[in-house]
Amino acid sequence: MIDQKGVPQQAWVTTAYLFTSTIVTPLYGKLSDLFGRKPSYLFAVTVFMVGPTACACATSMSELAAFRAVQGIGAGGLSVLGFTILGEIVTPRERARYQGYFLAVFTGSSVIGPLIGGFLSNTHSIAGVTGWRWAFLINVPLGLLAVLVVYRVLNIHHTRRQGVRVDWTGSAVLTVALAPLLVVAQFGQDRGWGSGRSVVCFTVFGAGTLLFLWAERRAGESALLPLRVFRNTQFTQGTVLAFILGALVLGPFSLVPQYFQVVLGAGPTRARRTAVGLVRAHPPALSHHVDTALNRPASARPSSKRHTPPSAAARTPPRGRARRSVQVTPSPTTPPST
Repeated sequence: MIDQKGVPQQAWVTTAYLFTSTIVTPLYGKLSDLFGRKPSYLFAVTVFMVGPTACACATSMSELAAFRAVQGIGAGGLSVLGFTILGEIVTPRERARYQGYFLAVFTGSSVIGPLIGGFLSNTHSIAGVTGWRWAFLINVPLGLLAVLVVYRVLNIHHTRRQGVRVDWTGSAVLTVALAPLLVVAQFGQDRGWGSGRSVVCFTVFGAGTLLFLWAERRAGESALLPLRVFRNTQFTQGTVLAFILGALVLGPFSLVPQYFQVVLGAGPTRARRTAVGLVRAHPPALSHHVDTALNRPASARPSSKRHTPPSAAARTPPRGRARRSVQVTPSPTTPPST
């Protein structure tokens, strides 16, 4: 699928997926407040199945990128609603343990998935269908299984929240702000970072970002991304760490296998083996540490107040009262103090 003519467009296959998933992720939170977690999750899984089915029918890199954008719409819901549902059905004390299960599944699938994809891509044809198309079609039976399990097992009582508004304005402005940045990132190297088109894209990105901040401040609690959350130090630190982790993992994870396949002439299976090494090399404990820190119960967090030992508190007499000596008679089960 990736030949010398399709390599310049291949980045859009990943970029389109990440772009749409980023835009719709906050929207799923609002929509699930209106329509419920279970229907929203089933909708996300359905869209996620439609995307790979369309990708398997693609005849060009442009079509593949467009269908991957559709898949990203479903993926945005899966990523956010999974943790949202977890927060509603699991107590805060148990969330870290279940997030560990999520991490274990992610790590295992990240190791097995590239190997399966490389094997399918290296196969000329399976049941009359080109091998690389099965890398997308394999998501369909897994998605149907997920729909069945969620429909039969997941039962969450939904109470429609009053006064919840979807920030469509913020979503539109965010799309306008990010789209030019993606365009200049794709074509800036060929056309020049200081060319007229690149300058226009950078200008639109800056103006769109300022307009987005203004729109979010104006929307208040109904904002797509309420600005007040950045006052929380743990949220801000977690966001920065997640950004660094994504830059360290997603870039090499998508580019290194292409280098092995296109430059060194390695086959798809061998090229995807490098992705397995990257998965084993990157520190997954960082993301787990961030999630654990952000979801720890209040009783487990370190307190900024000075803790007074009980013995010292007992020795401190109350203010405004005379010091009195109290004779304590030890119980039969308590050894006398020396």
